[in-house]
Amino acid sequence: MAFGSVFQNIFRIEELKKRIGFTLMMLVVYRIGAHIPTPGINGEELSKFLTNQAGALMGFFDMFSGGALSRLTIFALGIMPYISASIILQLLTVVFPALAQMAKEGEAGRKKITQYTRYGTIVISVVQSIGIAVGLESMQQGAFVQNPGWAFRLMTMLTLTSGTAFIMWLGEQITERGIGNGISLIIFAGIIARFPAAVINSVRLIRDDQIPLLLMIGVVILMIAVIAFIIYVERGQRRIPVQYAKRVVGRKMYGGQSTHLPLKVNTSGVIPPIFASSIIMFPATIAGFVAVPWVQNIAQQMSPGNTLYTVLYVSMIVFFAFFYTAIIFNPVDIADNLKKYGGFIPGVRPGKFTSDYIYKVLSRITFGGALYLAAVCVLPEILIQRFNIPFYFGGTSLLIVVGVALDTVSQIESHLITRSYDGFMKKGRLRGRRG
Repeated sequence: MAFGSVFQNIFRIEELKKRIGFTLMMLVVYRIGAHIPTPGINGEELSKFLTNQAGALMGFFDMFSGGALSRLTIFALGIMPYISASIILQLLTVVFPALAQMAKEGEAGRKKITQYTRYGTIVISVVQSIGIAVGLESMQQGAFVQNPGWAFRLMTMLTLTSGTAFIMWLGEQITERGIGNGISLIIFAGIIARFPAAVINSVRLIRDDQIPLLLMIGVVILMIAVIAFIIYVERGQRRIPVQYAKRVVGRKMYGGQSTHLPLKVNTSGVIPPIFASSIIMFPATIAGFVAVPWVQNIAQQMSPGNTLYTVLYVSMIVFFAFFYTAIIFNPVDIADNLKKYGGFIPGVRPGKFTSDYIYKVLSRITFGGALYLAAVCVLPEILIQRFNIPFYFGGTSLLIVVGVALDTVSQIESHLITRSYDGFMKKGRLRGRRG
């Protein structure tokens, strides 16, 4: 079926049409807020200074805020405090048994964890906003702050924290009443919003003979190839066959069917690159403001494109890929559930032998997934540094954009198939990152 027919079917389903319209409206509200300046700050001069002096961290975190951080608008903190709080809470579930038990309580436990995540988001936002306010007052003798003092600090804290809370609310509304995951779509919108400006800037540089046309064509081909590779791997699964034994309950026979346990190649998603980038770039960015020669040298070595940065970045991506996979996927629980419901892997004994087998398979594909993440994140950035590409073309941004697009299109297709319409593909279904 042609894509035109599929899009016509989308608008024939009233509920789906309303959900897509609501999602687009919320994203427009988010983009409007990303251009409202924070009171008491000289935004233009600050943007120039941050872009020139804090390029390592600014290029990464400004990507998530859609340019709001470099301009220091009311949405400058973006959704990163929420993501940080969510990740911290997931890590705490491993340390504190009470949180782990709460996560297993179904909908009620999920609501409690979501509430704790909201509280954590506010706390992180307050700390970050106060730090930003104090830092702005100390930069170039307060040249970017019109009226320094506690009134400015409290106003900045209230403005930026409220902006993050509002973004968090927008994301939850999109998830509940729109289509796709709201938080992911907000990050997606922030990344995509910078694309038109990057295209215009690239065309201008080509026209002024500052960048060869063939180089830009090569970059576009590389982007298409990386996107195709990401789609291929993100949809990749290692399916472990599972057989359920037959059981007779009363006069009925249950079980006996064959199914599979899908293990994704990249179970950890985009979390490892985000963690690795944050840990490496933060010290490099702080060192960039210290006017000491040896500190400046360290900051330069820790910048993208250098050997030390690349080695540390790849090592941390591999580490966090295994670490985060171990947190969100427990082979012991999977083996216990299979044994409880009469399931078994052919040729493998139930219990500990099953969990060991799942762990061995998961470790192998996680290693391949970690190498895939490292390659996608490092190779484009090396090419950017070598050929001086005029926009931030990082593997992390491509991973987020492609993954969110797959998840959203997969949800739209689910609505279509539920109402007896054809999906986007003639054979099979389009799977997102969640399968």
